[in-house]
Amino acid sequence: MIICKKLTVSYSLMVLFCSITLSVIAQSERQHLSFDKNWRFAYGHTYDTKKDFDTGTSYFSYYAKAGYGDGAADPAFDDRAWRALDLPHDWAVEQSFSEKGSFSHGFKAIGRNFPDASVGWYRKSFNIPNSDLGKKIHIAFDGVFRNSIVWVNGHYLGTELSGYNGFEYDISEYLNYGGNNIITVRADVTMEEGWFYEGAGIYRHVWLNKTNDLHIATNGTFVTTNVKGANAEIKAAVTITNDSKSVRSFNIRQTIVGPQGNHVATATVSNIALSPFENKEWSGNLMVDNAQLWSIENPSLYHLYTEILENGKVTDQYDTRFGIRTIRFDANEGFFLNGKHVKIKGTNNHQDHAGVGSAIPDALQFFRIKSLKAMGSNAYRCSHNPPTPELLDACDSLGMVVIDESRLMGVTSTHLNNLKNLIIRDRNHPSVISWSVGNEEWRIENTIIGARIATTMQAYAKSIDSTRAITAAFSGGWGQGLSAVMDVMGFNYIAQEDPDAQHKKFPGQKGWGTEEGSTFATRGIYFTNDSLHWMAAYDKKPRPKAYSIEEGWNYYAKRPFLAGMFIWTGFDYRGEPSPYGWPSTGSYFGMLDQCGFWKDDAWYLKSWWGTEPVLHLLPHWNWKGKEGQLIDVWAYSNCDEVELFLNGKSQGKKAMQLNGHLEWKVAYAAGKLEAIGYKAGKKILTDLVQTTGDLQSIVLSTDRAVITADDKDLAMVTVAIKDKKGLAVPTAFNHVTFTITGPGKIIGVGNGNPTSLEPDKFIESIKVAEITGLKEKIVDNIDSRPETALNYDDSNWDRAFKADRNSDFGKKVQALIYRGKFELSELNDQAQITLFYKSIGKDQSVYINGKAVGLNLTDTTNQSEFKLDKKLLKQGTNEIAIVSKPLIKPNDWTPVNTSPGSIQIITPAAQWNKNLFNGLAQVIIQSTGEAGEIKLTATADGIKADTLNIKTTAALKSNLNKR
Repeated sequence: MIICKKLTVSYSLMVLFCSITLSVIAQSERQHLSFDKNWRFAYGHTYDTKKDFDTGTSYFSYYAKAGYGDGAADPAFDDRAWRALDLPHDWAVEQSFSEKGSFSHGFKAIGRNFPDASVGWYRKSFNIPNSDLGKKIHIAFDGVFRNSIVWVNGHYLGTELSGYNGFEYDISEYLNYGGNNIITVRADVTMEEGWFYEGAGIYRHVWLNKTNDLHIATNGTFVTTNVKGANAEIKAAVTITNDSKSVRSFNIRQTIVGPQGNHVATATVSNIALSPFENKEWSGNLMVDNAQLWSIENPSLYHLYTEILENGKVTDQYDTRFGIRTIRFDANEGFFLNGKHVKIKGTNNHQDHAGVGSAIPDALQFFRIKSLKAMGSNAYRCSHNPPTPELLDACDSLGMVVIDESRLMGVTSTHLNNLKNLIIRDRNHPSVISWSVGNEEWRIENTIIGARIATTMQAYAKSIDSTRAITAAFSGGWGQGLSAVMDVMGFNYIAQEDPDAQHKKFPGQKGWGTEEGSTFATRGIYFTNDSLHWMAAYDKKPRPKAYSIEEGWNYYAKRPFLAGMFIWTGFDYRGEPSPYGWPSTGSYFGMLDQCGFWKDDAWYLKSWWGTEPVLHLLPHWNWKGKEGQLIDVWAYSNCDEVELFLNGKSQGKKAMQLNGHLEWKVAYAAGKLEAIGYKAGKKILTDLVQTTGDLQSIVLSTDRAVITADDKDLAMVTVAIKDKKGLAVPTAFNHVTFTITGPGKIIGVGNGNPTSLEPDKFIESIKVAEITGLKEKIVDNIDSRPETALNYDDSNWDRAFKADRNSDFGKKVQALIYRGKFELSELNDQAQITLFYKSIGKDQSVYINGKAVGLNLTDTTNQSEFKLDKKLLKQGTNEIAIVSKPLIKPNDWTPVNTSPGSIQIITPAAQWNKNLFNGLAQVIIQSTGEAGEIKLTATADGIKADTLNIKTTAALKSNLNKR
């Protein structure tokens, strides 16, 4: 199978590349298959074993003997009443908010105070064909938050504590070839890992990887480049693993395919042998003529295809996407990319987005990086954890350099293996220019212990990858501890310290601002109102010992020895709602809000980080009731001069200082506020804000009018309201509802309001009523039994299954009647109620509240499903009766089923809706996989509705898979 990786956000370019590549690369036995579809999900419990499906309570638990997964880890466990969903999935974003929730995680109702919502279980059924017997089959997780335990067919595979590490398990020996298999995952988010919103569950992709037993190791290639004039020498290292029981002889063939899909170089290593269960690294050297260098402006990407050939046949093939570029940090001149000086203009970001939480679809990663690049940013710091691989794919494709950050400092095998796995996974991404080994480690950063730890981690990282700089971020106490030993010093909030003194003391040390320049701002708000938790969106110091965005950039722009800076932050994020607390649920730091809508500060950065002329006025000009009052008017621009006019009257022309902004005090009068920007005395730009009229109509717009029909691609829809002149109303707070038809679905809504307690998602509610109090009575036959009647007196009956179901029981007992009950706390007219029945007998019939729902069920392995008419049911206690011939154990150690199943109650989701915040809201639409036309309609009381059409086009039909 050919494995092809998406080169850019352009689907047509991907198709072009893949079609060309098919002609030059042979097929192999490797398969890299998405494992995201058709999972089941349910909540467990942090300490109540009954609510946690009695997992780990059997005489032999999964940790005692192989294959003894019990409870929800038992392959025979009935999960039909669980919720059906696809991955990635974040269950935290689906929770409500609570003041008892964690401040750092945005007051979502998960964590220690919410044991019913802090453990999640996932199960998936899958088939493996007989033809796969003899292959190596791995299950690979890009990330599960957190403390995940994984079983396959009841076999315990392992535990991963961190929610950010990718991990995989070899499941080859545990599988039922030619039959059904069950994978089970338990995640526990009771304890937080970071101090920011992190999500919950399998929030990254899962993959099923199939290879020959002689194969290229996972992340087993490492491409380094040496640019020589117009050409580039490529060193391509590859690690081969022989998991077979015999010596294997083979050749390695390496082929480089260029950005246009052309075959540009090849090399072969011949006559190689590996002993059983041995792995070893080989490397080849290839020359690329007229190399196209990867850069921020032109992110050209190559592919290295590494093949194993046995007896002339390709038995494994591995795709490595890489870029040809040079990077260099200089202690006096900063950062160089391809020999050219580049000032780092970066942002810090956490991994969440309004509407979807941490389960960010791949296309949304591209949207976010494109939004940051549009602002003029060229660098991204993964704060403060390893990213999902698709984020780095977006940075590679769009041209964004990256600090890739490890989660936890330390030098035990746990810490160093995590660091190693991060580097090995991500080292072929050309976007990654630095590995970060720590962030504000206050307890150790100024100590000799911290220096030892940092020295070891730095040396260890360089032993794996010597091509990149190693950094760590410090918040104070410089000149000692970690800051005395790091390759690249990461300054956090320099108002507290003196980078010039650090540079003087350590003249050979490189440096950059890993967190610098910050402000509090609420998008669209221009007067601070602490009672509403609104912060005026003018760039101000967030606290006395910190620099504003403008102050921070001015400081770094003037110092060549500092490579640049990373703003805190690019996007607002949920959690850490400084400077407020409840009911604020998100941060105020971003240049863009949680939806990616621009705050005004983003225009300051675009003025001085970008390359095109910019002129932006703030605030809006809707200030009814403030007539005659002075309003602070600012202009962000890179023009030489800006003149301001109110209703045609000049308010003065002012000269723009480098890396600055302009301010006026203007007495408010309704009308037009206009700015004119001049370059070399010539008018080149205008910007206009004006008073809007009454609300007239909703207007929907999208970043993409055509998306791919692959059930993955996205359109980001902006919701606004305009007046009768077509002007967007920046003060609209209307409640808007949404309906969607066609091959698309809404997966999240947002509005960028850090105090919003509205839902991000509207999903169906699933509750499960367990059948309890099961009793039994021995009878002579199963025909027309009166004991099935409603309210029959069973007070003298025995507890069900009190007697062992052995052969003696079978000889004595011909028939049984069971009675139990289940509770329905409410009966919603819209609810769908299903009995997922599990056979507890032979030739059985099932009755609910005296009425038959299933007659003559003969299969002893039966798992029947009955949709229950609500007319049969009542609020409160309901009765179930089962008449059957007994099940008998085939042997003493094999139990019989004692559970008749459970009752599932599904309440349909509410209609999607959202309040606009300062004139805007966002709807995220995802393809459902079919070609056609999606129609999104938005309505609100008293104003005209709008419908937006988005086309979905057929995906490429081939056997290509993304690696």
